[in-house]
Amino acid sequence: MRATTTTEETQSGTVVLLCLASWAIPGAGHLWLGRRAKGLIFLVALPAMFAIGLAIRGRLFPFDFSDPLVGLEALADLGIGVPYFVASALGYGAGDVRAVTYEYGNAFLVVAGLLNLLVVIDAYDVMMGRK
Repeated sequence: MRATTTTEETQSGTVVLLCLASWAIPGAGHLWLGRRAKGLIFLVALPAMFAIGLAIRGRLFPFDFSDPLVGLEALADLGIGVPYFVASALGYGAGDVRAVTYEYGNAFLVVAGLLNLLVVIDAYDVMMGRK
C-alpha cells in the first residue's frame, strides 16, 4: 500500500510540473509529452500573438480588482506565462488609448493568454489519457 501512495504522489507531482511548464512556456507540455507538431505550433503561435498585441499598442492590464473587468483582463494576460513577465520587465504593454489599434492589441493579448490556458488543459488531458 505504501508503494501505491508513493507512485500516486510521484504521478501527481509530474502532472503539476507538466501543467506549470505548459503554462510558463506555451507548448512545453505538448513537447514534453512527445506531441512535437502541436507543441511547436503553440510555441510559435501563442508568443507571436502576444507580441503582435504588444506591437500594436495593446495594454497589459494591472491587477485592479476594484474594476472586475480590468482584474479579469489582467488574469487573462497572465495566462501566457513567461512572455508576460518578460514584457512587463522590459516595460512593454503600457498601451496607447489614442492608437487606432489599441483595442485590437488588447484582444490579441487577452486571447493569447486564454488560449494558452486551454493548451494547458489540453496537455493535462493528454497526460491523463483522455486524448
